[in-house]
Amino acid sequence: MQKRTLSVLAASVIAVILFSSCSKTNKQGRYIPVKAGAVFHLNGKSINEKLTWDEIRQNEAFKDMSSDSSVPAYAKVILNNPDSSGLDIKNDIEIFIVKDSAGGYAGVEGFIKDKTKFKQFLGNAHKDAKETTKDGYTYLTDMHASVAYNDDKFFVAINVPQMATMGKMPSMDRPTDSAFGGIDEIKYDRDMAGVAASLVSLKEDESLAKDDHFTELMKTTGDVHMFYNAQYLNAAGNLGAMSAMVNMDKVTNGAQATATVNFDNGKINIDLKSYGSKELTDLMKKYSAESFDKTMVKNIPSKNLAGLFAFSFKPEGLKEFLKLMNLDGLANIALAQMGFNLDDFVQANKGDLVFAVTDIKKDSSAAPTAQYLFAASIADKNAFNKLITAGKKIGGPMMGNDASNIAYNTNDKYFVLSNNKDASDTYLAGTANNSFAFLDNISGGPMGGYVNFQYIMNSMKPTDSLQMQIHDASLKLWDNMMISGGNFSDGGIKQHWEINLVDKNTNSLKQLNTYAGIMSAIEKKQKEKDEAMWRSEDVINPAFKDTSTMVPGTK
Repeated sequence: MQKRTLSVLAASVIAVILFSSCSKTNKQGRYIPVKAGAVFHLNGKSINEKLTWDEIRQNEAFKDMSSDSSVPAYAKVILNNPDSSGLDIKNDIEIFIVKDSAGGYAGVEGFIKDKTKFKQFLGNAHKDAKETTKDGYTYLTDMHASVAYNDDKFFVAINVPQMATMGKMPSMDRPTDSAFGGIDEIKYDRDMAGVAASLVSLKEDESLAKDDHFTELMKTTGDVHMFYNAQYLNAAGNLGAMSAMVNMDKVTNGAQATATVNFDNGKINIDLKSYGSKELTDLMKKYSAESFDKTMVKNIPSKNLAGLFAFSFKPEGLKEFLKLMNLDGLANIALAQMGFNLDDFVQANKGDLVFAVTDIKKDSSAAPTAQYLFAASIADKNAFNKLITAGKKIGGPMMGNDASNIAYNTNDKYFVLSNNKDASDTYLAGTANNSFAFLDNISGGPMGGYVNFQYIMNSMKPTDSLQMQIHDASLKLWDNMMISGGNFSDGGIKQHWEINLVDKNTNSLKQLNTYAGIMSAIEKKQKEKDEAMWRSEDVINPAFKDTSTMVPGTK
C-alpha cells in the first residue's frame, strides 16, 4: 500500500512538471491586452539579486537626484527606501503600450507588498486625483492617468493620445505637434478610470496569456524580456490605399519580435527571435540560408579591424519577397533604367556579403578616417557585369579604379569595392588568410557581426580633458560585441548578441550602474564648465547679453 502511494505521488509530481513545462499559457501576460504593441517585462527577483538598491544609492546620478530640491519630499523617501512605497520591487513588473482608435495608452502593472504604504504613497503623489472603488479595487484617477489596486496587485493606465497620429503621412495644411503629426487629431478626453478597469477585468482570451510567442518568451530565463507586435504598432494601417497596393498586411499580420536580456558576469547576452506573417514565414522557411562564407571574412586584408558584418541570403528569396509585396513589377521598371532586371540580379549573385571597417586613423585636421571594404560573391560573372555597369551609371566619376576614389575589382569568385585600391586587390588575391579569434563565435548561421570597441576607442582619443575622462571610463568598460544567428528555427529567425565587457568577473549590471554614475559626474562637470564659459563671455562680450527681459531705463 505504501509503495502504491509513493508511486502515485511520484507520477503526480512528474505530471505537474510536464504540464508546467508544456503549458501554452503564461501568467505575466494575463492582464496585458492581446493587441499590445510593445511589452517590457522586468524580472524583479533576478535584477535585485544582481544589483541591490544599496548599490544603486551609491550611484552619482542617484545622489544628485536625492539632493535635488525640485524632487518632491515623498519621492526622496521612496528613492531612499523603495519598500516605503508598498511596492514589491522584487517581483515581476510589466510595462506595455496599446495603440487604438483614440490614440493609445501606456500600462504598468506589478505587485503590492504593503497596501497601507502603497495607499499613503499614492495619496502624497496624486493629491488632486479622484478616488473611487469598484469590485474590490480602489481607483485613483486624474485627466492623464488612473491607478487601480487591491491588496496584492496594481495597474496604472497613462493616456498617450499623440499615438493617434503616429505613422500618418504628413500634410502641409495640418498643424503638427512635435514628432507625432496633426494636433487637430489628438483627443485628451479618454476615460482613464475605464481603461484601468478594463485591464483589471480583462478576459484571458483577450490577453497575451495565450499568445504562443509571448509564452515562449516568458519561458526563457532572463532579467528583461521585450515583446514587439508589428501588427498592432505600425504605420501600415495609416497608409490607406498605399498599404493595400504593397500588400503590407501580408508582411505585418502576425509579425512579432521577442528579446531576452541577461546581465551576466562580464557580458550582456541578448537573444532575439522574429516572426513573420504566414506568407512571410513560408518564404523564410523555404529560402533560409545556412551559413555565411567564413573565407570571405578571412580574406579581409587588415588585422586592424574596427567592425564587420557578414551575411548570406538566397537571391531567389529576395525576388519572391518583392512579389509578395506586389513590388516586383515596380522594381523591374526601376532596374530596367539601369540595364538589368530582378532575374539578372538573382542569376548574378551567389548570396554572400561582407562589409568591414579597418585601419582607423586621424588625418591632418585630427578628424578620424577609416578604410572600408565591401565584398559580394559572384554566381554568374556575365550577369554580374550588368550590375557593375549599372553601378557606374549611378556612381559616376566616384566609381573609378583610382586610389583616391572608390576602387572596385572582380575575379570569378568575388566583387570587391573599397576606398583603398590595394585593399581590394589584396582581398581578391586571397593571400591574407586572417584567422580572427572571434570568427568561430559568430559563424554557423546566415549572419555574423563583430565590433571592436577597444580598437575604435584607442584609435579616436579626444584632447578635451572631460571627454578624455569619458573615453577612459568607456575604455575600462566596453570590450567588444559579437552577433550571430539568422537561422530559421521553430517558426522564426533567431539571433544572439553578446556585448562583452573588460571586467569578466563582475556582473554587467553592477558595472553599468558604476559607469552611469561616472558619466553623471562628468556630465555635471561639463555643465558647470559650460555655464562658466557663458558667464565669462557675458563679461568679455556684454553686447551678447540678453536684454529682452530688462526693465526700461536699467543697464
